[in-house]
Amino acid sequence: MFGKFTVNSNQDHISVKDFRPDDTAGLSKADIEEKYKKLHDEFEELQEKFYASKKYALLIVLQGMDCSGKDGTVRRALSGINPNGFYVENFKVPTPLELNHDYLWRVHQKTPKRGDIVVFNRSYYEDVLVTRVHRTIDDETAHRRFDEIREFEKYLVNNDTILLKFFLHISKDFQQKKLEERLETPEKNWKFSAADLKERRFWDEYQHCYSDVLSHCSTKEAPWYVVPANHRWFRDYFVLSVIVKTLKELSLEFPAIDGDVRELIKEVKNNK
Repeated sequence: MFGKFTVNSNQDHISVKDFRPDDTAGLSKADIEEKYKKLHDEFEELQEKFYASKKYALLIVLQGMDCSGKDGTVRRALSGINPNGFYVENFKVPTPLELNHDYLWRVHQKTPKRGDIVVFNRSYYEDVLVTRVHRTIDDETAHRRFDEIREFEKYLVNNDTILLKFFLHISKDFQQKKLEERLETPEKNWKFSAADLKERRFWDEYQHCYSDVLSHCSTKEAPWYVVPANHRWFRDYFVLSVIVKTLKELSLEFPAIDGDVRELIKEVKNNK
């Protein structure tokens, strides 16, 4: 269903302008209501098997402009599952210690171990986005980092980490609306930051840099999904659908108990 939103690694260049942020794949909110509930139930069951089997790790990368809904995606699409083995990591401005290491050092420490699902709310891609927009790195460095990121992701995949990368795509008008809501709604005032307005001035530059990320860092093993995110319900349905489909394809099973445990079970039953 979401094939047209998957970035094809064989294409020469991808532009975010090729994707409509208000697209809903011809679906309405009513169309997916029951499917969405079913997906949540399936996700809960699959996550239990995923955690118990400890065969794979799952890393979910969420990127997007301010107000694209990264927090909301975690809160709604990924809610209700067992907190064991589920973590969310945020990457803010690097600390002095982190700056004294390579840019992937702090990230690698946060990648999931087998059985865990980890969400990166922003990620190592910030080091080819905000750094490039604000010219703390040049274009040559950014393109070198594209190569390094592809190799890093290949390394993770080769070591049993499944990587799902979602670019939450919103329009500039939609962002404006959300920023105004943060100012006008008292319970949302805390979300507003003057930095959001500063970054908004660089909208076109970010769109260009995101286009480069999609073009250079989408591979068969770790593709990018461009998620139309103007409609929150579609965004959540899209992300959850991809995650559930991916977990189903693993054919997960709960691990079988060994002989010693079987004997203990018999002993418990015999001593009622």
